[in-house]
Amino acid sequence: MMTRVLGARSLARDLGSWQEESGRRPAYRALADGIRLLVHDGRVPLGVALPSERELATVLELSRTTITSSYSVLRDEGYLISRQGSRSTVALPAGARPNGLMFRSHQPGPSGPVVDLSYAAMAAPAAQVELAYASALQELPNFLPTHGMEPVGIADLRDVIAQRYTARGLPTTAEQIMVTSGAQHALRLLLSVLTSPGERVLVDHPTYPNALEAIRRNGARPVPVPVRPEFAAAGAWDLDGIRSAARQTAARMAYLIPDFHNPTGLCMDSSGRAELAKIAHETRMTLVVDETMVDLWLDAPPPAPVASHGRGAAKTEVVTLGSTAKSLWGGLRVGWIRADAALITQLVGARAAVDLGTPVMDQLAAAYLLADDRSLLEQRREVLREQRAVLLGAVAEHLPDWRPTIGSGGMSVWMRMSAPVSTALAAVAPNFGVLLAAGPRFGVEGAFERFIRVPYARSPEDLIRGVASIAAAYDTLATDRDTADQRMVVV
Repeated sequence: MMTRVLGARSLARDLGSWQEESGRRPAYRALADGIRLLVHDGRVPLGVALPSERELATVLELSRTTITSSYSVLRDEGYLISRQGSRSTVALPAGARPNGLMFRSHQPGPSGPVVDLSYAAMAAPAAQVELAYASALQELPNFLPTHGMEPVGIADLRDVIAQRYTARGLPTTAEQIMVTSGAQHALRLLLSVLTSPGERVLVDHPTYPNALEAIRRNGARPVPVPVRPEFAAAGAWDLDGIRSAARQTAARMAYLIPDFHNPTGLCMDSSGRAELAKIAHETRMTLVVDETMVDLWLDAPPPAPVASHGRGAAKTEVVTLGSTAKSLWGGLRVGWIRADAALITQLVGARAAVDLGTPVMDQLAAAYLLADDRSLLEQRREVLREQRAVLLGAVAEHLPDWRPTIGSGGMSVWMRMSAPVSTALAAVAPNFGVLLAAGPRFGVEGAFERFIRVPYARSPEDLIRGVASIAAAYDTLATDRDTADQRMVVV
């Protein structure tokens, strides 16, 4: 089988402004770190061959010696495997294992195991999850006489989800609910029905990285509209910008996260939600609202759902996504779509090309947990409150010049650094015992080099050690924050 070769221009695009962020590192080392980060983020797939040294040197306008040295570093670290008579292919070093939606190395850092702050997800509430699956096992015999394929979801779970919406001020019936294998699966289904290749999809900016990837993989083009944390008191979402962008691009769909936005943790107020629903109605744009963080309020509960402000009996302009992954456990791959019954019917047809339903056992377990989760959710919120305080305290001690956006919920803090070194920081951080997701992963076209997301979903001990490791890595990129933009690039 012929090995796929990664294009030099494609690699250069994903690397972004790596030279500007290289700090005091030699160019070959900075380039190797940049490629390594792309491998960990999944933007350079395993098994592909990197561009030839000559081709990449031409595109990046570097000497071939620099490229040769970078590739040599990657081979020494186990990220390239060379075989006689064939191209070197991208690999993971020994000891790496799959973790979440990315691959991350878990080799020990300078002071112990690596602290993985690249994802925002909590460990399972083990006792409750075990009880949920025990209950599901007892219920399973009722489904064994059937074919077991439920493209819209089992009735019990759809009823529970519908009741939850109704309790939050959005009357809902089971016919308006489709159960999916997670919120990401739900978004992919919606993109397949609501958009066509080449069409624009409005997104808040920054936003959830895997949503951007899903939009691109569907052939659509994300159109960013800013979320401005500095204006949080008056409304961080640029609603006029959303209206203008919807009209100018004729976008048929928008994807927004108004409930404890990922990565900032901000929450849109009630008047903003009403205006957002009005914009969707005026522009005939379907608004897909991601509510995966909605139960993780830490300071105050969120307002009523955006869909409760929709126009008309059907309120077809607003579609809502939900999931058990953030509030309960990422390993419980159960999500859902709340939409008009006609759209649910369309989604069932589209789903047949992907899968035939979410596993019944998982649905039964989710129904058990969601039916009575008030106490469990409050326990998890209290843990997150404590861990957020620990994280902010550690940042104040070790990184006093960083400026955090402190949202009212969610699992992460969006940090503004004094220097635009996010990609470089994420690249060198593993050498200091911590894994990070670079700011540009949350943006379009290389934005947010001055920002980084730091989740507080880990234990206090991990957060303290992780922040200390981040500070050590950050200090290697520049000794004088005031002259960060004047760093020398060694070629």
